[in-house]
Amino acid sequence: MTTILHINSSARLADSISRQVTGEFVARLQAAHPASTVVERDVASQPLPHLTGQVLGAFFTPADARSPQQTIDASLSDTLVAELKAADVIVIGAPMYNFSITSSLKAWIDHVARAGLTFKYGANGPEGLLTGKKVYVFTSRGGVYSEGPAKVMDFHETYLRAVLGFLGLTEITFIHSEGLGMGEAAVMKALAQTRTTIGELLPA
Repeated sequence: MTTILHINSSARLADSISRQVTGEFVARLQAAHPASTVVERDVASQPLPHLTGQVLGAFFTPADARSPQQTIDASLSDTLVAELKAADVIVIGAPMYNFSITSSLKAWIDHVARAGLTFKYGANGPEGLLTGKKVYVFTSRGGVYSEGPAKVMDFHETYLRAVLGFLGLTEITFIHSEGLGMGEAAVMKALAQTRTTIGELLPA
């Protein structure tokens, strides 16, 4: 049975392009794998708290040595890590905000990047522990950053590819919907291109 983790991070709800296209992609995944299970994690409508010194202290305390309060402090992160570990396919809606990811998605990353759980340090340096999973990242961008003069300001794909790869998630496909701030015709063109890519990735 395939487990799909579907993460949305857009602050926009009904009119969000990233929510729209990830929803379409997950529906096609479910059609291709009828016995699949989808776990929804909306880090925008149900935001995760940013890390505090108290929570970090719980992370760095062995589970069997934690106080009752530390167990509570680490419980949300433990749940998020468990969701990620259980997933076979991860679908992330990641709009670009100010040249990078949303703060809500960054908070999720901070909760799941856990030494000893999702990565470790060995004799040859850091090693990601979340191997063998497929990741699909659907971005939405007001401008065009995958090429041209604005490419130097793309800290969006570059960051996600680096941090997910650090955790062992190296099988990543990025699907960019770009130019969304350039008028209705550009939006329609970007959506058409994204849907064509979805069809190529998951033929009907």
